[in-house]
Amino acid sequence: MSKVLEVKGLTTQFESKNGPLTVVDQVDFIVEKGEVLGIVGESGCGKSVTSLSILQLLDKHGTISSGEVFYQNINLVEKNEKEMKKIRGKEISMIFQDPMTSLNPVLTIGKQIGEVIEQHEKLKGQEVKQKVVKLLQLVGIPRADEIYHEYPHRLSGGMKQRVMIAIAIACNPTLLIADEPTTALDVTIQAQILDLLRSLKDEMDMSMLLITHDLGVVAEMCDRVVVMYAGQVVETTDTRTLLRHPKHPYTIGLIQSTPHQSKGEKRLKSILGQVPTPDQFSHGCRFVERCPKAMEICQSTAPPLYDVDSHTSCRCWLYENKGDVI
Repeated sequence: MSKVLEVKGLTTQFESKNGPLTVVDQVDFIVEKGEVLGIVGESGCGKSVTSLSILQLLDKHGTISSGEVFYQNINLVEKNEKEMKKIRGKEISMIFQDPMTSLNPVLTIGKQIGEVIEQHEKLKGQEVKQKVVKLLQLVGIPRADEIYHEYPHRLSGGMKQRVMIAIAIACNPTLLIADEPTTALDVTIQAQILDLLRSLKDEMDMSMLLITHDLGVVAEMCDRVVVMYAGQVVETTDTRTLLRHPKHPYTIGLIQSTPHQSKGEKRLKSILGQVPTPDQFSHGCRFVERCPKAMEICQSTAPPLYDVDSHTSCRCWLYENKGDVI
């Protein structure tokens, strides 16, 4: 398989009154052609900042302090804003986290989708409208000709998310980044959106980077998974292995805290505590305060990322003698 995206040593910092805070720390992963790679973790783990860093969409306080982001052998970190505008929406598109606030309330649906097409393709006027209507039909929106003239407030949450997907796929991107695409939707609509994303991915031969905190979505959609905690990658493997044989104590905790219909337990297990903020990161393992398997070395020394086997990596001292340092 060929690489569509390769992230190497990505480190992103934000300015604060006490100096720069590292929010994403030495993150590495690869998205292969045609695959869905999931990034999973609790809120505050750095998932969304990682995706925004890839497309250089950080606000004025955020900067990529080190690392490389290769899209088809082009280092995006070296590109200026003008060059990135040609890539965003055309080569790499993103579905943002909340469809309720991501659409412009004063522009019609047709105008918002059409802007992307006009920016990247040599289409105008009626040609743009025809393509927008086809896109609305493609993402399963009924009465596409009428919805073209509607404003976002007239649409339901599920319909807004379908519009966001239409915007993202308008120019046939090679890579689609979906940041929590079902978070604000009810369960029935979530399933419909996931089915839509899966069918579009196959139909358009896209690769996908799917960011989520929901392991059910991971099980349904992803080929491989990257688990993030406190800005770092703590485990990466294929989806089947992750769900059946998780290695990192944090991953184990996530899986144990997920409801399973087959289990008769009345009470779910939980991970005690919460994700530390960047100014609270430990000098040792960042999961140490919440880890049921913490050892003395975990308090003082940060563990490296170990290659546990040919397809699994884990950042934990438990694997010091079972794997090779990456």
